Amino acid sequence: VQLVESGGGSVQAGGSLRLSCAASGYTYSRYHMGWFRQPPGKEREGVAAIDTDGTGTYADSVKGRFTISRDNAKNTLYLQMNSLKPEDTAMYYCAASGSRAWTLLLPWAYGNWGQGTQVTVSS
Repeated sequence: VQLVESGGGSVQAGGSLRLSCAASGYTYSRYHMGWFRQPPGKEREGVAAIDTDGTGTYADSVKGRFTISRDNAKNTLYLQMNSLKPEDTAMYYCAASGSRAWTLLLPWAYGNWGQGTQVTVSS
């Protein structure tokens, strides 16, 4: 299983970024997928997740600003991030889950992880 994130960068507050996660080495469409982030000096936290049918769930801190989506034909996961805030600054990771607990947005429910892409939002 290989997950490779891209699309991170530096933006000003109020800006937008679109993260991508390319998956390979497994049957992507059969797994729930999630985005997590880890701010400097803090624990990893769940941002958004999506099930095999495309239904998403979000952390309260990003509801209405972030949108998770997936393209099973391209084995790719996306995270559209709008109205970015400085507190969104973090390393962002995508992850795959075969667990029924995927909606909890907790790291232990996800068994495969990418290397991360950095998002920096300046005020």
